[in-house]
Amino acid sequence: MTNQHHFEVVIFNTVLDMQIQEFGDRFSEVGTELIENMAAMSPCESFSSFDKSKLLKLSEIYKNDFDDSERVHLNRLLKLTLVLPVATATVERCFSAMKLLKTDLRIKIGDNFMNGALICSVEKEALENEKTENIITRFRKMKERRGEL
Repeated sequence: MTNQHHFEVVIFNTVLDMQIQEFGDRFSEVGTELIENMAAMSPCESFSSFDKSKLLKLSEIYKNDFDDSERVHLNRLLKLTLVLPVATATVERCFSAMKLLKTDLRIKIGDNFMNGALICSVEKEALENEKTENIITRFRKMKERRGEL
């Protein structure tokens, strides 16, 4: 056995065992479970540790604070909490696109035309797969035009 092996394996494992024992002495089993279940709400790495079952266990620990109907609402609130940052980013992206599209020259365009232009600007990825001929054909079928496309 080398000195490096002694320090990297034997001493490391001994210190780790001591820390685990100290952790067990300081926190009860319920306290440890509480901390583990609370970790499911960690926002690190886009809520990668989110686990609905752990959050429900957390609400079961506090049975006097949550009845069954409140647990259902809790699930809905958690879904909203996780979806809200994505929805907010999408809205901000739409407003940024509107700033680019609505210039002084286009200030007088109608709402329908503006909505169509915004959809085309925001959903570029979805429109990349569409063929130009299909778009022109659909546009022609919408109503009679003065000029030929």
